[in-house]
Amino acid sequence: MGVLSDLEPKRVFYYFEEITKIPHGSGNVDGISDYLVDFAEKRQLFCIQDKWKNVIIVKEASAGYEEEPAVILQGHMDMVAVKKPDCDIDLKKDGLRVAVDGDRIYAEGTSLGGDDGIAVAYALALLDSDTIKHPRLEVVLTVDEEVGMDGARMIDLSMLQGRRMLNLDSEEEGIFLTSCAGGARVDCRLPLELENMEGIAYEIEISGLKGGHSGAEIHKERGNSNCLFGRLLWNLTERLGIGIQALEGGLADNAIPRETRAVLVATPEDSAAFTEICDATAAGIGEELATRDPEFRISVTEKKKGSFLCVKGQDARRAAGFLNALPNGVQAMSPDMPGLVETSLNLGMLRLTEEGLCAGFSVRSSVESAKNALIARLSSVTALAGGSQNVTGDYPGWKYRINSPLRDKMTALYEDMYGEKPRVEAIHAGLECGILAAKISDLDCVSFGPQMNDIHTTEETLSISSVKRVWEYLVRLLEEKDN
Repeated sequence: MGVLSDLEPKRVFYYFEEITKIPHGSGNVDGISDYLVDFAEKRQLFCIQDKWKNVIIVKEASAGYEEEPAVILQGHMDMVAVKKPDCDIDLKKDGLRVAVDGDRIYAEGTSLGGDDGIAVAYALALLDSDTIKHPRLEVVLTVDEEVGMDGARMIDLSMLQGRRMLNLDSEEEGIFLTSCAGGARVDCRLPLELENMEGIAYEIEISGLKGGHSGAEIHKERGNSNCLFGRLLWNLTERLGIGIQALEGGLADNAIPRETRAVLVATPEDSAAFTEICDATAAGIGEELATRDPEFRISVTEKKKGSFLCVKGQDARRAAGFLNALPNGVQAMSPDMPGLVETSLNLGMLRLTEEGLCAGFSVRSSVESAKNALIARLSSVTALAGGSQNVTGDYPGWKYRINSPLRDKMTALYEDMYGEKPRVEAIHAGLECGILAAKISDLDCVSFGPQMNDIHTTEETLSISSVKRVWEYLVRLLEEKDN
C-alpha cells in the first residue's frame, strides 16, 4: 500500500506517487521518460519518445466523440529537485519520501515535484481509464522545462491534430492563465585569481529565508541569499582585506535562493572587526526583512588558522563590487494589468570555481524589448567588472488571445459547476505555451491546475481536495461536447 493509496481520485494519486519514486529533476529525466513509454506500450497506445526524451502519447476518441476536436493535454515531466541541508536523499538516484498532513501532500526534506508531476498523473489517469468519455487525446510531456524549456523548444509537434491545448502547469486553483512572460537564462562569469593568504577561516551561512518561485513570488520581495551575501561581502571588503576561499548559493536560476554559504579569510588583527561587520550587517538586514523573512540569519563560525588559496586583495573587492551592483528582483510593473509584474530578474545561482565567480540569472518580461534591455544591463555590469556573459534558453512570451472558444467553454463550465466565475489572468512566470503556440498554427490554449504552495522549495505542498476538484472539472470538460 502506498502512502497516497486512500486518497481520491485513486488513479491520479496512484500515478503521482509512482512518479515520486522515480528521480526526475531537470537534466535527470531518462527514468521518468522511459516509464511513460512503458506505460503507453503496455496499453498499446501510440507513443513517440524523441532523442531529448520528450514523450507524446495518443489515445483515440471514445465512441460517439470521433467528430469532436482533438484536445492536447500538456505538462512537463521534470521537477526542481532541492533538499534541506540535513536531508540524506540523493535526488539523482533516490525517490521522494511523500507524506500527508491533513489536506496537504509534501515530501520529507525535499521539494515535492507537484510542479509538474500532477500534470503527468492527471494525464496517465485519463489514458488509463476505460470509462471516461473524451475526444482524441494527445498528451505532450516535455523535459527540462525548469531549466529553460529545452524540451518544448526541441519537440516536433507536426503529427498532432489538436488545435486546443490544456496546459496543466498552473498552481492556483480557480485561475485560468491565458498569457505569460517570456524569459531567458543569463550566466555571468567574472574571472578571478587565486592566491595564498594567511589568516583565520570563517564559515558564513546566510539562511532562514522563505525563497520561492522567481516568477510567481518575485513581487513578494523576499530576501535573496545570494544578493544579501554580496551586500555583506561589500561591507567587509570596504574596511578589511578579505579572502574568499569558497562560495556557493542557490540551486536553480528560477528559484529565489534561500541559503548561501561561503568561507572567508581574515587576518588575526581584523578578527574583531570582521565579527562586528557581520553582526551589524545581519542586524540591518534583519530589520528590513522582519515582516517578509523573519527567520533570516547570518551565522559566522570561526574554523581554523592557516594558509588558504583564496580570491583576495583587488580581486576580492572587484567580486564584492560586482555582486553588490547586480540588479535583482522586480524592475517594472505592468501599466496595463494592475498587480502584474512586467519585468524582473532573479540571481538564483552563485558559485566560486576555478574559472572565477559564476552568477546565474532568470530574466523575465512580458515586453520583449524590456527583456532584452535588462539582459543588456547585466552584460554592461559584467563587462565593467571585467567579466563575460552567456544567454541561453531564450523563450517567447505567450500572447493573450482575444477570441478563444476554449476559454469561453472552460469559463462557462466552471461557473456551472461552482457557481462563480474563474479568474482569467496573465502570469509573470514562464509557461511552455508560447513556444508550443509557435509550432501549432491557431493554437487555442488555457493553463490551469490544482492548488500548490511554495513550489521549488522544500516546503512545497499539494492540496488533496484541490486535486480532486480539478480532476472532476477536467473530466467534465473532456466529456462535454461542443454541440
